Amino acid sequence: MALSLTIRRLLTTQPTDLPVFHPIAVKLQQLLASPDYKIDEVIGLANEDQSLAGQILKLANSTVYIGRVRTETIKDAVIRLGAHQVSNLAMAASQASLHTSENAVLNRFMQSLWLHSHSCAVGSRFLARTAGYPQLADQAYMAGLLHDVGKLYLLKALERLNKVGVAQAALEPELLLEIFHELHVEQGCRLMEHWNMPKIYYNAVANHHDMNFDTTDVVLTVVRLVNASCKAKGIGLEHQPELDVQALPEAALLQLHQDELDDLFELLEETQELVV
Repeated sequence: MALSLTIRRLLTTQPTDLPVFHPIAVKLQQLLASPDYKIDEVIGLANEDQSLAGQILKLANSTVYIGRVRTETIKDAVIRLGAHQVSNLAMAASQASLHTSENAVLNRFMQSLWLHSHSCAVGSRFLARTAGYPQLADQAYMAGLLHDVGKLYLLKALERLNKVGVAQAALEPELLLEIFHELHVEQGCRLMEHWNMPKIYYNAVANHHDMNFDTTDVVLTVVRLVNASCKAKGIGLEHQPELDVQALPEAALLQLHQDELDDLFELLEETQELVV
């Protein structure tokens, strides 16, 4: 079924200030883009919202992040995990809290989208290290977390329209998937430009489906492979069990073996146990 032109117009004209990013999480990303940031600035900013700070600590102490010593404060988290990882956790924690809706259909989609996005983040961090690019692990995490942010934007836009009695027909699951297919990359790029997010994350949003992607972009390659792995495992809104991840060009570009992919699959399963 063709996407209704009316729905497309309504969605694409929604404001870019819909609740898709937490302002403190964005400020942390922008702060760390400066080469002369101070650790105390990171700690102070992360502590401005106590609810967000609590969610950061909950993530930091979860099974996919925890070390031998439990993290009790944001300062402890920065010391143990580093400023960039704490900033990433702030974005992840805020994203988790935003993937909810009072509408049952939208909430189900948002929850599946969160599980997929978080798995892609954790998996991308792991895969960057496994493939020999530990210096890109934090960037890979954030790129994995944000690659589908256009879908969250569209769901938030539909939620807003639905509350005023508009676009109710668009809440049919099949139509929602069609809307995602046609619009989520376009709207994700619109968001990234509006929030002035770093180019490396914009590229992940813009090109995670593009067949002619930049094969020299390691972070993009990692995110694409983890995204495909999640689909193969049924983590998120799509399930493609027939997908042979090892046969994908991204696996060859990263020079990955089956045992390394098996480790990735195991980690992706572990991320499903995390509820924020």
